[in-house]
Amino acid sequence: MSTDTAHGYAGMFRLDGRRALVIGVGGIGREAARALAAHGASVVCADRDPATANATAAAAGPAATALELDVTDAEAVERAAAELGAVDVVVLTAGMNVRKQLLDYTLEDFDRVVGLNLKGTFTVLRAFGAAMVERRRGSIVVFSSMRAHAVEPGQSVYAATKAGVVQMCRTAAAEFGPAGVRVNTIAPGVVETPLTAQIKNDPGWYEAYANKSALGRWAAPGEIAGAVVYLASDAASFVTGAELNVDAGWTAVDGRFTPPT
Repeated sequence: MSTDTAHGYAGMFRLDGRRALVIGVGGIGREAARALAAHGASVVCADRDPATANATAAAAGPAATALELDVTDAEAVERAAAELGAVDVVVLTAGMNVRKQLLDYTLEDFDRVVGLNLKGTFTVLRAFGAAMVERRRGSIVVFSSMRAHAVEPGQSVYAATKAGVVQMCRTAAAEFGPAGVRVNTIAPGVVETPLTAQIKNDPGWYEAYANKSALGRWAAPGEIAGAVVYLASDAASFVTGAELNVDAGWTAVDGRFTPPT
């Protein structure tokens, strides 16, 4: 990025004239789509649930459109990449968790979580990364999790997939970088979304998670959207292969005990 551009520093977060695809537009994805649209992007709101895609497109404004897309269907992802044409920004938030002890996990559980979180990421990187490399520009943002680094009982396969997402995206950053394409991940902490409903419904569990972070609370989905806009924009023009923690200090702070000083 150069400050000699039309907007200079004042416009470094603007996305005017760019097309963004957000995959998984419930919860965090919904707010990411709205934020990208607010910064000038034309946003395609993709979700396996067409009602969710349509609702988010409506919330994002008149420049947004809806797309039904299941990232576990590799052929559908390839078709979407071909039909959408030039896409400047891809944001992948879609993910799932089966919260069970390792010894209780079934092969079906394993395949479902790996199929969406890890294989889905692989599919999106290949399909949309290829076109970006050919055009020699673009930014891909994939959602990891603090669980890529800090685990707890019941998170084995989810944590493994999120750690895999980080390393896969770092490799994509290395491979796509010579063509000017950036690939980064965002690792949220605890966010109030449908994925965390089980925890929110247990007051003790909810409070324990809130108190673990330095800020002492959960995040609203909109608090993650700024990180998406940053990584999508020219403000992050020299950022690739990075993992941006948006976790209120969860992975930085021990949190179990505050010693006397």
